[in-house]
Amino acid sequence: MMSDPLNGREIWVVWGGIFRDTSFAELEPGTEELHGPFHTAEAAEKAWLERMRRMVDIASHRLFVLRAVPAPGKP
Repeated sequence: MMSDPLNGREIWVVWGGIFRDTSFAELEPGTEELHGPFHTAEAAEKAWLERMRRMVDIASHRLFVLRAVPAPGKP
């Protein structure tokens, strides 16, 4: 039986950066951002909003709020 390293808790992160174009498929090298972890979606969304407000003039900058879950088959 595999164990859950989060022990049933939800952890949230904010990830993204400046993408090569507005298809948002590939990040520009060196622009990746990772913020968190956060214990609630609300805290992650607050961090997302604060960072997005600072980068509003860059059309290819995007951040995403992601919920972390244990990888299948990983202890």
